[in-house]
Amino acid sequence: MVKKGEDAAGEVEKDVSGPRSLTRLLALFGVLSRAPEGKSLAELNVILDTPKSSLLNLLRPLVAEGFLLHGNGNYRLGPSIFRLSASVLAAWSFPKLIRPFLEELSLRTEETVLLGVLDREAECVTYVEILNSPHPVRYQIPVGTSRPLYATTAGRLLLAYTDKKWQDEYISSVAFKVKTAVPITRKYLKQEVAQIRQDGLSCSLDIALKGLSGVSAPVFGADGRCLAALNIAGPTERFRRDIESLKAIVKDVANKASGITSEAIGE
Repeated sequence: MVKKGEDAAGEVEKDVSGPRSLTRLLALFGVLSRAPEGKSLAELNVILDTPKSSLLNLLRPLVAEGFLLHGNGNYRLGPSIFRLSASVLAAWSFPKLIRPFLEELSLRTEETVLLGVLDREAECVTYVEILNSPHPVRYQIPVGTSRPLYATTAGRLLLAYTDKKWQDEYISSVAFKVKTAVPITRKYLKQEVAQIRQDGLSCSLDIALKGLSGVSAPVFGADGRCLAALNIAGPTERFRRDIESLKAIVKDVANKASGITSEAIGE
């Protein structure tokens, strides 16, 4: 038989960790976004129609993590929520901002141009923008295609520019399930990551597939984080002939894209 006190405790626990708590969290941010001076616990209690005990359980970790500030009896939005908001806006505007650079790269190389972003949870690169080469013989995949990080030029570049802790964990635990023309090992991946950081770009000839090559360079934000991989891909025969020129062009366009996107979404 459940005692009354235990039942109440269980209700409080569900209240702060279930769907209702998520709804209250979103409502809380909505209220405070319209109140620059903040709101007191009593005011939030009335506006959100939520018990003070439940509110406190919601507010304390948000203050601790910097999503809210608490002072003079009021709660108001903190720096962490503004950084999150900026990241969300950047994610929405990024493809539009970088489109002119994709077009420039396409004109200068006449190869398929791909914009890849890192998906940490799936441990893959996802291509969010693609411009196909005008050549009849070309590399072509649909937008939204994902590939394992280790198996692609862009994926290895994104791996090289992610934080060291996550990078080390990935290399030590990744399962090489996708077959590549050149077998990928942990030793190879470590060496490749170091080389990419040294060169400032990723280049592969016949590594993923025989006859397919690629060059990729990082696009950085204002905070120095790698936002995406700017990549070209096509037949090895064309790449091998012009590889130094292609590397210089990709790096040049990626550098220009980094400068513009930093100004537009980072400051």
